[in-house]
Amino acid sequence: MPDLGLLLDVDGPIASPVTRSIAIPSIADDLVTLVGGGVPVAFITGRSDAFINEQVVLPLLERGLADALNQAGARMFGVFEKGGAWAPITAAGMGEVVVDESVAPSEAVVADIRSLTAARFADTMFFDDTKRAMISVEQNHDVESGSYLKAQAHFDADAFAVLADHGVGVHHRDRVAPDANGEVTFRLDSTIISTDIESVLLDKDRGAQRALEFLAAAGELPHRWRSVGDSRSDYKMADYLFAQGYDAAHVDVRPSDGVLAKPYPVIADHGKLHDEAGAMYLRHWVSELGLA
Repeated sequence: MPDLGLLLDVDGPIASPVTRSIAIPSIADDLVTLVGGGVPVAFITGRSDAFINEQVVLPLLERGLADALNQAGARMFGVFEKGGAWAPITAAGMGEVVVDESVAPSEAVVADIRSLTAARFADTMFFDDTKRAMISVEQNHDVESGSYLKAQAHFDADAFAVLADHGVGVHHRDRVAPDANGEVTFRLDSTIISTDIESVLLDKDRGAQRALEFLAAAGELPHRWRSVGDSRSDYKMADYLFAQGYDAAHVDVRPSDGVLAKPYPVIADHGKLHDEAGAMYLRHWVSELGLA
């Protein structure tokens, strides 16, 4: 077994933030090669299982993932909605999806955020109906980034008010509205293409824990792990790995968001961004492990 495991965010390092799909063919080819070569791979993403199935799993199957996963020791896993749902990825495709209903927002909150999006923001964003344990409202594909981000600021304020009106304890950046018990149970997480409304229990470290538990149950784990992401929250994957005693390092493919000081190596000075950086590092690991 190669001494390498990978925890991968999807938007940014794997899927283009513009097309929101795997736009660089070598990414798919190298992922298939790494998995077939015995590298355990897990996607730790805020995306839904439906999105990952359509935009990642099916394209990988077209590039030979089934044969790769039929090799001895091959393992791939998906953690969706930052730990709110998860499933094995098999030679037959996406496995059975498990959902943690305990972290999901109420149906009333979901309905009001859906109505808010349709009534006031449909020209710049859409409600993601594929989410099971969180709420996501995403930039329309035909909207320029600057226009979306301007509208997003207004959406975030309105969505914050919706949760507070429902008595849900919520925070967003420097704003906090505790519930009747003085607790905060949900947060708004704004990214460059979406706003997620999620339980405070959900995050990339929880996703990393879920992934390693599955991968360990299927076989021995390597000591060396690399996580890859494009936002500050993605560092939490490496935080978890480091805390568990693994040789951990994090690859930040969008360092303009602010490179964090960590007790493990942070790789950020690579001259490329987003999926171009992701493609470069996947190709590096294929070469380093002699799988090319």
